[in-house]
Amino acid sequence: MTGNGAGKRIAVGCFMQETNTFSPTPTTVADFEAHYLRRGADVLTGYGTARVEVPGFLSVLTAAGATPVPLLATHAASSGALTRDCFEAILGELLQRLEDAGPLDGILLALHGSMAVADNGDAEGEILERVRAAHPNLPIGVSLDLHGHITQRMLQPDTFLIGYREYPHIDMFETGARVAELMMEVLAGRRRPVMAFAKRPLLFSPVRCRTDDGPLTSIVAEARHMEEREAHVLHASLFPVQPWLDVPDIGFAALVCADGDIAAAKGAADHLADLAWAARGDFEPDLTPIDEVIRIGLSSPGLTVVGDGGDAPTSGAPADDPTILKRLLALGADKAARMTYVTLRDAPAVQKAFAAGPGATVTLSVGHSLSAGEPVEITGIVRSLSDGTYVMRDAGAAGLETHQGPTVVLHIGAIRLVLRSLGGFEWDTGVYTAFGLDLRYPALAFAKSPSHFRVSYTPFAARILAGDTPGASACNLRRLKLVNVTRPLYPLDDI
Repeated sequence: MTGNGAGKRIAVGCFMQETNTFSPTPTTVADFEAHYLRRGADVLTGYGTARVEVPGFLSVLTAAGATPVPLLATHAASSGALTRDCFEAILGELLQRLEDAGPLDGILLALHGSMAVADNGDAEGEILERVRAAHPNLPIGVSLDLHGHITQRMLQPDTFLIGYREYPHIDMFETGARVAELMMEVLAGRRRPVMAFAKRPLLFSPVRCRTDDGPLTSIVAEARHMEEREAHVLHASLFPVQPWLDVPDIGFAALVCADGDIAAAKGAADHLADLAWAARGDFEPDLTPIDEVIRIGLSSPGLTVVGDGGDAPTSGAPADDPTILKRLLALGADKAARMTYVTLRDAPAVQKAFAAGPGATVTLSVGHSLSAGEPVEITGIVRSLSDGTYVMRDAGAAGLETHQGPTVVLHIGAIRLVLRSLGGFEWDTGVYTAFGLDLRYPALAFAKSPSHFRVSYTPFAARILAGDTPGASACNLRRLKLVNVTRPLYPLDDI
């Protein structure tokens, strides 16, 4: 493809967040700034070695000889719906930068697909509608997270959308590259992408929607076969939408990009959606009660890694639920022969530990600093203090710097508690190893993540379990109080 884009000017932008409408905290501009908000030339240089969507765009444009025109790029940690002021500030700036960019040949956008505004559950639909209205004659290419909530409003004219193929998400860079490659084909006149999607009234727990194991794998394989055998099918994307978005018309979607043949796109999308519907009974999550995972971990050889999907910050939970810590103390993990690693978010408690200083013995009330519930009182030794910044090294977002705010490691007997100030990520083993905790030694390690953590922890784990944990991102969907979704909806209703 080298040289195919000579003279082409392609705008590049990113506006991403996965909203959780059960989160107690609204999302503001400050939340985007806390993760990253890059403008202009910083969009081209600020990602370093991170293998995410925008660097994927840029790798293709550079190889093709095209000129990337940077707009803005921002990504907030998953949390509650964006305030309207926040949404207008960021989208307004992106639109203004587009207006000021001069002549363009195309637009590339990295979006999530499940971002919501306080007054609009379909933020991406509004973004694409407004970008299209401002630039009616430019092709638009969009990358989407596999957990996106796909709507008719998102299917704007001359706009093509391609989702991640993998969950856990290890192909974000590659997805960005696929979008940019198709843009270059469009501009060269070799492709004419058209879009169709099909939805079914299904919600699947993320712990059963991995693309490397479980019932989704056969549907993923069919999507790949379609791309290989169907002459007109360019990209077939599956969206087992994240379930913590209480908005109308949510459900499983298949989204197909075809070359000039809308009937082929629609037929392929319906076929993939029908496969998901037929297999719906196979997606019941295999969750283990908290007390049982603790007993298994403390009594079994090797490391037991447990996914605490109910309080996952990358799923929008505040990461401040102390239920697991309470049960660890109740079951004597602090007195066990081997260590347990666990995390929690509580900025006020971190401040008190910082004030006490390294080596101090402190008694703190921790947990539910943001969400409703009873905290737990602990007494431990302050072993280390940090600003909470580290670079993720494991597959997926490797190279991306993450900031979890001031962080303290507390020793509570045999329990090692990583107590932080911000939500952060728990995909990566760096949540422990960056703070001096070696995964070769504990009996138990908890990760506040439904599935992505498996990529990082598998090399260390003798076994991996998914805990049936409470919280704003509960993986047991029957724990969720969904009131705005369109009913009937499986598995909430017996369809």
